[in-house]
Amino acid sequence: MLIAYLLACLVIAIAAVVFVLRRFTRRITRRAEAAVPPDGQCLDIDGERLHYVDFGRGPAIVFVHGLCGQLRNFAYLPLATLAQTHRIVLIDRPGSGYSTRDAQRDGGLTSQANAIARLIDALALDRPLVVGHSLGGAISLALALDHPQRVGALALIAPLTQPVSDLPAPFRSLAIRNAAWRRWIARTLAVPIGMMTGRTTLAHVFGPEDAPKDFLIRGGGVLGYRPGNFEAGCADVLAAERDMPGLAARYAALTVSVDMLYGRNDRILDCRVHGETMPALSERVRLTLVDGGHMLPVTQPDATLQWLRDVIARMPTPQARQCGAAQPHMTVSTDSANDAG
Repeated sequence: MLIAYLLACLVIAIAAVVFVLRRFTRRITRRAEAAVPPDGQCLDIDGERLHYVDFGRGPAIVFVHGLCGQLRNFAYLPLATLAQTHRIVLIDRPGSGYSTRDAQRDGGLTSQANAIARLIDALALDRPLVVGHSLGGAISLALALDHPQRVGALALIAPLTQPVSDLPAPFRSLAIRNAAWRRWIARTLAVPIGMMTGRTTLAHVFGPEDAPKDFLIRGGGVLGYRPGNFEAGCADVLAAERDMPGLAARYAALTVSVDMLYGRNDRILDCRVHGETMPALSERVRLTLVDGGHMLPVTQPDATLQWLRDVIARMPTPQARQCGAAQPHMTVSTDSANDAG
């Protein structure tokens, strides 16, 4: 009798804790969405709702964020200045930010690249420059390989380019293979644990540079405290683990120019592995190394914008593309943090 009573008490206690955690998670989710509401508009494409921001006029530039991020990760760049001469399109990747992910899709690199290709078509963008950060860099590479006619050039910032056998410390908790288990964690433990470890996580992701004090709001970081974003992050990690070997084997087939900006002190993705190897794998790659970490669009926005302008200046004109003008052989440059490009 005593044992049965104790077991009943334990079950009740566990149920109460789970109830409190779920309520806490829902409350934090509402607060996060109130603090960072949708910035743009949504477009329904093949069962997915893609949230994007579209402003400016001129040749298009599409921005694709990284793991556990959203489109506000690019908010520190002087985009208003760039929008004076270019059309700026910022995308929440499927499952991230305010974009949804079709339940039948697993977050594969090809699947996400296909969604971006469909968005490019829907917005009638003429072979835009695609800017991809971190995991967004790998998806941008998949886009250029699978849909080369939709891409004018790639500008990749600290991109994931090679298979990763050991996840960076801040993302190891995302490698949950059982979908039911990660769904339960997302709705109970992920948010409170994420809040407790958030300062340490940001220090690692941004290091050796400092994370801005307003990153949770201006940079959209607070949206990571939502169950759906945690689940999408888990799926993204597993998809990258599965898909990167096949993607990396295809770089010789790239038909567009690829400029890469990497921080020498990146603590998330080693610039020697993911950056310095790339020019040898494709003659279309140009690598620029600067002193800095992983979050260059946030920590060095002016230098990043200057690098982007240099990339834009090298892009072939529409007339040259139509005539099949040859792309220049790409080389490696190692500029300082203050004069990237």
